[in-house]
Amino acid sequence: MKYFYEYEIQYQEVDMNRKLRLFTLENYLLNVAGRCADDLGFGIKYLKEQNLTWVLVRLSVEMTYLPTACDHVVFETWIESNIHMLSTRNFRMYLLQDGQKQMIGSAKSVWAVLDLTKREIVNCFDQPVFADKVDGEVLAMTRAPRPVPMTEPDDIVEHKIQYSDVDYNRHCNSCKYLEIMLNAKLPDFGDKGFRIDLNYAKEVYWNDTVYTHYLADDNGVQYMQKDVNGTTCCSAKITLNR
Repeated sequence: MKYFYEYEIQYQEVDMNRKLRLFTLENYLLNVAGRCADDLGFGIKYLKEQNLTWVLVRLSVEMTYLPTACDHVVFETWIESNIHMLSTRNFRMYLLQDGQKQMIGSAKSVWAVLDLTKREIVNCFDQPVFADKVDGEVLAMTRAPRPVPMTEPDDIVEHKIQYSDVDYNRHCNSCKYLEIMLNAKLPDFGDKGFRIDLNYAKEVYWNDTVYTHYLADDNGVQYMQKDVNGTTCCSAKITLNR
């Protein structure tokens, strides 16, 4: 089963190039995933009664066009699979103009369920509420590349996790990792399409310090975000279409 949600892009959500901010696009995808999970009965409202919550593990997004203010965007979403303690949810994005939909992007996300007390991933997909909710369609998107260690970054930018970075789950919000990376080094998107691959490895909390290592070239930017002990918290790669 496919589900569709329509949004109008707001003026405060676009950047100085009048394009939707990339971390705001991610927030839309997370919002759609949350709305759909709520509609199907297994969103955060359901999980919190068991002291559980959804957390994003991986996200890959391919875009040919970034919307601007007042654009109407339709998000199509469905569950590809719920196996091995991980749920794969896919998306297609369409620009809506004069009643016609033009596809502008697609995304694949991988989710897990976190025990808020133990801070451990748990398997709850055997619960009846998850039955018969998997569509099964595999999104035609190439597998995300493995993060490559960065021995000589162009620069390392320090950021202390602040009040505005922390969410309901009491850790740094998924979109904030990306916002911090883009503030460290913004790719030259121009009018090019792009792909972004995000891998979330470790929770960080209020007052933690993270260090964004980045390496840029004509093809895009690679990021590696580490804590004070040098442990990778999140990695990302933005690849520009040539």
